[in-house]
Amino acid sequence: MIELGPGADLFRMVGAIFWLVVIGAFVAALLIPKTRTNKAIAVTAVAVLFAVLPGRWFWEMKREADGKKERLAKAEAIFQEHCKTAGEKIYRTVDGVEGILLMKVRPNGQNHGDQFKMDDPYGDDLRGDGYIETFLRARDEKGHLSGKVGGYRYVEAIDQENGKRYRYTGRVDQPWLRDKRYGEWVREFVLDKNHASSPAPRYGVTYDDISTPDDRVYWIAGSSLKVIDLKTNEVVAERIGYMMDRGQGALSTGGSQTAWLRARRHACPPLPAPHQTRNFVEKSLKTIKEN
Repeated sequence: MIELGPGADLFRMVGAIFWLVVIGAFVAALLIPKTRTNKAIAVTAVAVLFAVLPGRWFWEMKREADGKKERLAKAEAIFQEHCKTAGEKIYRTVDGVEGILLMKVRPNGQNHGDQFKMDDPYGDDLRGDGYIETFLRARDEKGHLSGKVGGYRYVEAIDQENGKRYRYTGRVDQPWLRDKRYGEWVREFVLDKNHASSPAPRYGVTYDDISTPDDRVYWIAGSSLKVIDLKTNEVVAERIGYMMDRGQGALSTGGSQTAWLRARRHACPPLPAPHQTRNFVEKSLKTIKEN
């Protein structure tokens, strides 16, 4: 059953109160006046009052609620149709991959509520240097990314400002060695960035927003995440995902400023844990196992 959230509850409550007031007014019109003529006048006045003023407001409110219900039903139908093509496809796995090329690095600044900004809110992950770091961190015994160096041994990316390719590696820094204000136990994960002189890695990772303007009208966002063999142009793995804000950006559900955050609860396939890009890429491009 389609539900409209807090707005639907408010509508039902106002409707119930409205009819209680109407019934009470008619009862009073019948009981308070002493003569039959005055009773008739009072009943007529109550009927006119509730038909012309609150009655009109009530039916306008109902029409608006019905419109929202129809809109949500249409949005849900579009979303479910998209979900038929969603999911992960691993076409090939490669063992012992040393480094990868990030064909796009997610820029700084997250989008939680811009309805028509095509920046792949479904695939949103850590951004800037944090996005790069996720590929260079080791996993702990539970499989979570840790503060240690591991994963891929290097990551390359093209700087959008100068068009040059850089190689990033990770290391763990001990700031207390040069600044005694730090405790000896403090460790910081640091990115080292250098011009890449050797040939680019064979495998690249890229993402795209595959929403259409019509999708965005109904607060639906689509995403494509691909692993590509740059030597053969073969797609090694691909994830297609969609999400939808069931509140449709309405103030009654928190407003449009957090719409994409709410939409993460209504996604296909369900959105994974943090570091989703690294987790997916590693399903096809296996890192070198440390001894």
